[in-house]
Amino acid sequence: MRRKKIALVAAIAAAAVSMGVAGPAAAVQPDDAALRQAIAGLPSADATAAQVRVGGADGHWTGVSGQSDIRTHRAVHGNERFRAGSVTKVFTAAVALQLVHEHKLDLKGTVQQYLPGLLPAGCPDVRVEQLLNYTSGLPSGDTGGRFTTWDHRKLVQAGLNRGMEFQPGTQQHYSNIGYNVLGLLIEKATGRSYEQELRDRVLKPLRLKDTYSPGNATGIRGPHTHGYQAVKDKDGTTHLEDVTAWDQSCTWASGDLITTTADLERFMTALFKGRVVPQPELELMFTVPDVPMYGGGKAAYTSGLTRMTIGDKVVYGKTGARYGYQDGIGATRDLSRTLVYSVNATDAKGEEGNAIVGKIIKAGFRDR
Repeated sequence: MRRKKIALVAAIAAAAVSMGVAGPAAAVQPDDAALRQAIAGLPSADATAAQVRVGGADGHWTGVSGQSDIRTHRAVHGNERFRAGSVTKVFTAAVALQLVHEHKLDLKGTVQQYLPGLLPAGCPDVRVEQLLNYTSGLPSGDTGGRFTTWDHRKLVQAGLNRGMEFQPGTQQHYSNIGYNVLGLLIEKATGRSYEQELRDRVLKPLRLKDTYSPGNATGIRGPHTHGYQAVKDKDGTTHLEDVTAWDQSCTWASGDLITTTADLERFMTALFKGRVVPQPELELMFTVPDVPMYGGGKAAYTSGLTRMTIGDKVVYGKTGARYGYQDGIGATRDLSRTLVYSVNATDAKGEEGNAIVGKIIKAGFRDR
């Protein structure tokens, strides 16, 4: 891998910020001042760019900050594509639940029934519903390698020799494996590729023209933000390495989508309105299973989404992260407030999280 060193000082220079408010006035509107402050000053050591959309019955706000390419200092315009990471899981859940509604998959059906031989002999039965809500107990494996192309079955089987984490249905543990198994189940139930089903069931009907699965392609088509990772050098200095090019077959149905904030806003709004997943299957996307979280605490994930309390609002959404990219969607159940963001974080996979993302989420659900 050829490294391209870019000093952080240069990355911070020539920041570009462009923000605005649009839409009809509402009794309670987004706090535009807090939103402006949340993304001001980019590029910085923590992020090179941000794109934010706040919508709903309460009013609308859009804002961008920073540079889509810090080598050319090209400003962000708000229509750039980026890697969605685990927000992909919401799309995968939607397709799987459509198939459940059509009786092509059964929530009580097992992986062993649909895909014999995929799981090791002696593995307890794992149900479709448990894949959806992260209660399968299946272990994930190490699927590293920036330019490694993964076979989808081998991607699922990478960590299965570790044994089950817990008895299926008894705990909740967030991981990618369940959604990659769902990708295989979608293909088995339809006789078509996961990518074809996603395109024909969700992307085309909703006219999400800037959203696609890249397959084994390492680049991003069309206008896009570059992703950067902060790397420590032996002399103690830090440089930003362009990590935009990456083979995303290591995540596949759990995290490979490329999209825009506008497409994600359109998708989330349609989903919550019942235009993507029919009732009663849609209700599963707003239902947290009554089990403990693996390692302690209470379960927080539904079938595809996460239930959160932000200020005085109960929000359902999903975050995602790939190297160079952090993003998320979230909304109140009644769509009175929606938030979509993409931040080009310089340590997107870091355990401590990104302060800018935290500010965006807090500001996005704050009232003016």
